[in-house]
Amino acid sequence: MPTTLDWSHSDPESWANYPVMLATQRGLTVLGADYSVQPGLAERWERVTDDQGREVYTFHLRQDVRWSDGSPLTARDFVIGWRRALRGRERGEMVDLAGAAEALAAQERGAPEAEVRAALESVGVEAVDAHTLRVTLSRPRSYFLARVANVYIFYPAPAADLEGRSDEDVRDYFDRPRDGRPLALGPYRVERWDRAGERVRLVYNPATAFPPPLQPGETPAPVITLMKSEIGPALYERGRVDFVFMDSAASLRMRRPEDLQREPLLSTYFLAFNTERPPLNRPEVRRALARALDRDALMAGLLPAARTSNVLLPPELPGAATPEEAARLPGYAPEAAKAELARVPGLDRPLRLVYRQGDGFLPEVAIAERVAAQLARVGVQVVLDARSDFSAEISRRSAEGPRVYDLYLRRLGGDYAHPNTFFTLFEHEGNHQTGWETQAGGEPMARFERLLEAGDGEPDEAKARTLYAQAQEVLVGEQAVIAPIYHPDRYFRVRARLRGLDVDPFNFLALRALRLAPATEAQAGAAP
Repeated sequence: MPTTLDWSHSDPESWANYPVMLATQRGLTVLGADYSVQPGLAERWERVTDDQGREVYTFHLRQDVRWSDGSPLTARDFVIGWRRALRGRERGEMVDLAGAAEALAAQERGAPEAEVRAALESVGVEAVDAHTLRVTLSRPRSYFLARVANVYIFYPAPAADLEGRSDEDVRDYFDRPRDGRPLALGPYRVERWDRAGERVRLVYNPATAFPPPLQPGETPAPVITLMKSEIGPALYERGRVDFVFMDSAASLRMRRPEDLQREPLLSTYFLAFNTERPPLNRPEVRRALARALDRDALMAGLLPAARTSNVLLPPELPGAATPEEAARLPGYAPEAAKAELARVPGLDRPLRLVYRQGDGFLPEVAIAERVAAQLARVGVQVVLDARSDFSAEISRRSAEGPRVYDLYLRRLGGDYAHPNTFFTLFEHEGNHQTGWETQAGGEPMARFERLLEAGDGEPDEAKARTLYAQAQEVLVGEQAVIAPIYHPDRYFRVRARLRGLDVDPFNFLALRALRLAPATEAQAGAAP
């Protein structure tokens, strides 16, 4: 269930808001089936670098796009939306805009309101005219067009509805949907949000410029109700709901229904090392442990399918590693691992492996048990520690300073279709909790970040891909901060009468292409 409907102000728990935001709104760009950037609200754009080294985009908006009340989309809607985002709860996401750092700093130090407003007005988002938007970034960012497709705080906000209103009125506008508000651009708008009952009712938006791709006999779904339920699979079996996530990996091993579907995610599940704690403070030890893992055996029989991998970037991602690059990263070599580890002092104590407690769509318990068994074969004993306070535990430090775990298991999901989104977790300010910023005086991480910075600023895609491959080599190969295991998929069930209902590669329910099958086919597929 969403935590807010205000897509500009957003929320730290923004992942929960995506299904509704993606159904009701749109970005300047969209992603094609191959994850390439395609026109969205902007029909075209130009990109140049100015004499200050800043990247300047000029977006030409589609003139046929209307809000759900029939009013036209304008460039001013982006200006208002992005300025609101710079005052919202995820304002750090806007830092790439020219002038954003100054506006954020003014807010952080509690500057007078007039100074904050002046700083916001200087940020690099400008309405040249009603249908032309100029965006200036503080420096070239190769991921920008991919981000604005998927990260919804970059979506426009209805300026005519929001400008001049008090903060309380704006809050009410989003918190209490009524009279067709809040406005939408996508194929659906929110009609009702029942927080207590944890339900959201969406209705079809006939004014949308983005209708579902109807085939003969198909019709748009007029109403969609999203609900949170602990007994979703049971409701699906009884015919009470038409879609359900299969959130139990254990259940998938017992019975695989005929209507079970799978969506490959842009995501990676990995084993991480506490690089500060001996003997894992030595990269050769971490590489040896990575070579002890037989990924295919780790995943065998746990899921209907598993895309095992020793690389961080999923293969579908633009810029993913080539087979030659993947071969240079630690792969399964048990005899070499055993020989390398036999000479290591300090491995006489068990290593503590921390993972999330509970059953989910990742078979974490089984993977943890198999990791322990495989490491035992090369002479390394592992103690398993399932934690309900996983995030707190991997960040907990000893009295001497270093973190107290040895190994942990974690999933990393992409926020947008670009290598950058997989690397940011492992930068100095990222929430990786591995301590690798301390290794070799910080030189490896500094080199890693220089490669990322060069890739992020490189306009040539082939050259950028090479730089990201080199960054992956530092992280996964040379330093072996993590050992990738597999790229997760999401499983779900959906009635045949619903077409185009899917899960997107970012692990969100996708409603944009939803339509109903012809009546005769819908009736035939009605019974579970």
